[in-house]
Amino acid sequence: MTTKTRVVVVDDSALVRGLLAEIIDRQPDMCCIGAAADPLVAREMIRNLNPDVITLDVEMPRMDGIDFLSRLMRLRPMPVVMVSTLTERGADVTLKALELGAVDFVAKPKIGVADGLRQLGADITEKIRTAARARVHRLATPAAPVAGQTPARPAAPASLGRLSTEKLIFIGASTGGTEATREVLVNLPADCPGVMITQHMPPGFTKSYAARLDSLCRIRVAEATDGERILPGHAYIAPGGMHMSVERSGANYIARVQDGEPVNRHKPSVEVLFNSAARVVGRNALGVMLTGMGADGAKAMRTMRDAGSWNVAQDENSCVVFGMPREAIAHGAVNEVLPLNQIAPRLIDWLRTNAGAVTSRV
Repeated sequence: MTTKTRVVVVDDSALVRGLLAEIIDRQPDMCCIGAAADPLVAREMIRNLNPDVITLDVEMPRMDGIDFLSRLMRLRPMPVVMVSTLTERGADVTLKALELGAVDFVAKPKIGVADGLRQLGADITEKIRTAARARVHRLATPAAPVAGQTPARPAAPASLGRLSTEKLIFIGASTGGTEATREVLVNLPADCPGVMITQHMPPGFTKSYAARLDSLCRIRVAEATDGERILPGHAYIAPGGMHMSVERSGANYIARVQDGEPVNRHKPSVEVLFNSAARVVGRNALGVMLTGMGADGAKAMRTMRDAGSWNVAQDENSCVVFGMPREAIAHGAVNEVLPLNQIAPRLIDWLRTNAGAVTSRV
């Protein structure tokens, strides 16, 4: 018999605690072993019950969710799924939680919470399953930075100089990918090729995510808009709930941002972005598959490689979840498998060696 995943729910709302416990207990492979109204109660519950996963509300009484999470990840690291609100503040705090080591998050609606959470039941339980298998690390940094202080950037890589403007970098990521993508982007020089990124993320969060990256990186980072030109030294994040692809307009690449049916159950989908890269950019594309659950983008990454792209995947030891890179490797889509901290330097090295001149477009 398979051991059930044991979950503790931490939320100040009795209604939400009850609903989450009900959703969890309906699953044959998990059970709610406790529910706490605040982090201080949760601390004792975690110590006594030793759960596999906790769900944690972002905003809590007595000690807010971020303070609690930072202490937890320093002293007793474990898989955490944040429960966030669909507000700008909720998005900012959730991104901080992911930075501190939370595996993933669920966005609860501002109104109609009961019905909204029930509709999100499948999403919530899938994220708990993923979290139970995730690789978590002890937080070594102080619990929180000084208010208003921007973290120091890594040492600047040398300029790439005059490279082909035909080159584009394409990144796909899911669970654990917000921080993995940050690690890649902060180590790229200001004159790197344009970067297009599909990170599995719901509506309402990608704008804050892009703004956070923009404050940390030498390149400019923004949420993509339909029809805009893809420029060197810029990165474009697929908006939550929309697919992003690349198209050609004369001598320029442009971003296409469109609604549509989910692909591989995702919107945005890495498959959509990578298929367009193969079709439009061909041998001028560099593909990067980062941490994430599932197989979204694996087949399309193989199509990219068949069209002449150079592709890299994050290795298992540095992934929060190895699913998407593993599938890309299994499909024969990857030229190299690297630890996360080696991906940006390798991209730079490859570009210096291989991107000195415009190559013919596929």
